[in-house]
Amino acid sequence: MNKDVINTEKAPKALGPYSQGIAVRDCEIFYFSGQIAIDPSTGKLIDGDAEKQTARIFENIDALLSCRGMTAENIVKTTVFLTDIKDFSKVNSEYAKHFSCAPPARSCVQVAALPAGASVEIEVIACK
Repeated sequence: MNKDVINTEKAPKALGPYSQGIAVRDCEIFYFSGQIAIDPSTGKLIDGDAEKQTARIFENIDALLSCRGMTAENIVKTTVFLTDIKDFSKVNSEYAKHFSCAPPARSCVQVAALPAGASVEIEVIACK
C-alpha cells in the first residue's frame, strides 16, 4: 500500500493523534463496522472508563485487521463516537498508542448513546 499523509498549513492542525488527511494509491479497501468494548470470550461489554474501553476496542479492531493480513498501520480513516466529549483526552491517550507513525485521518463526535451502554465506539477504513 502506498500511503501519504496530507498536511497543509492552510488548514487547522490536528487536535490529537490523527492526520489532516491520507492519500492512498493502488489498494484494496476494507470497511469495518464500528467496534465497542465487547470481550469476545464473554460477549459482554467490559467494565472500565473510556480509556479502558478504547484499549479493548483496539484489541477487537486488531483481530479484524489480522484476519485480512493487516495491522493498525493499514488504517487510513477512523470515526470515533463518544457519549461524553469530556472523554476526548482519555480516548486520545489510548488511541495514540496504536499508531507508530502517520496516524489515520479521523472524525470524533459526541452521540446521545451507544449500543450496550458503551461510552466509545470506533469504526475504521483500512487499505491493503
